[in-house]
Amino acid sequence: MPVMKAPLPATQRLVLDPAVAGDLRNRLRIDPQAGVRQAARQFEGMLLHQILKSMRDATPASGLLDTEQSRFFAAIGDQQMAQELASQSPLGFASLIERQLARQQSGVVATLPAAPGAGLPAQPVLPARRALPAVVTALPAVPGAAAAQPEATADRARRRRDFVDRVWPHAVEAAATTGIPAQFLVAQSALESGWGKRELRAADGSPSFNVFGIKAGRGWVGPTVEVPTTEFVDGVPQTVRARFRAYASYAEAFRDYAQLLGSHPRYASVVGQQDGVQFARSLQRAGYATDPMYADKLARIIGGDTLRQALSVA
Repeated sequence: MPVMKAPLPATQRLVLDPAVAGDLRNRLRIDPQAGVRQAARQFEGMLLHQILKSMRDATPASGLLDTEQSRFFAAIGDQQMAQELASQSPLGFASLIERQLARQQSGVVATLPAAPGAGLPAQPVLPARRALPAVVTALPAVPGAAAAQPEATADRARRRRDFVDRVWPHAVEAAATTGIPAQFLVAQSALESGWGKRELRAADGSPSFNVFGIKAGRGWVGPTVEVPTTEFVDGVPQTVRARFRAYASYAEAFRDYAQLLGSHPRYASVVGQQDGVQFARSLQRAGYATDPMYADKLARIIGGDTLRQALSVA
């Protein structure tokens, strides 16, 4: 008679194993406490994987080994590593999540002791209707904040739509020159200018229309503005003053950006790029910005709902 072996713990199994989810459901049904502990560890593994993914995305990759297949297997390896780290060297999130989930699952109603001499029964404190992770810290309520927040969100959405309205025609013109989709160019100008909120301005407040953050090098003979900016040196942010190009209009700014990409050999992999993530990574590999997270930030805007909604209205 064959000997039945006990299944391996979830942390020692391949992350692609489809039976892991079923085993977790069975564990929750048979031993709720152990199931909650396993779910909490898997959640911590997911957090660790996001950290590893951000680190890998910030690392420039090139050469024969930088292919879709290699990136796929690297992602699987990162997930497996995160799972092992969560079980061997936990960060502490799992224990916090486990306690929160245990309270939610038990359904126990906490009570507040009655004030001495009050003669009133203890007041029940009902559990929250939605289970929130314990790592979320509650902030004190600010009078009027709930009413002001929707207005702030609406104003932000309106400003972003206005920004897209202003630059979209010029992005279309630059797209015809560079072969890069216009929405990618709008996304980069949004990243560099904070959706128009942080556009570079001269000392007298006049606009520079420089929404791509292009600096004024030795070969630039046009007007400039000098402002503080953040540069990353060996991964450490530093505030420095730098001179940037100034234009007479957004149209001039987009034309100069298109000419910059087309005239420099280092941007050869950027011109004509049709994939948003590869466009962002190509810019970072070419040295467009010193921010190690530049490609990740740009890719999020390109694939995000904010840009999609603004473009749909525009």
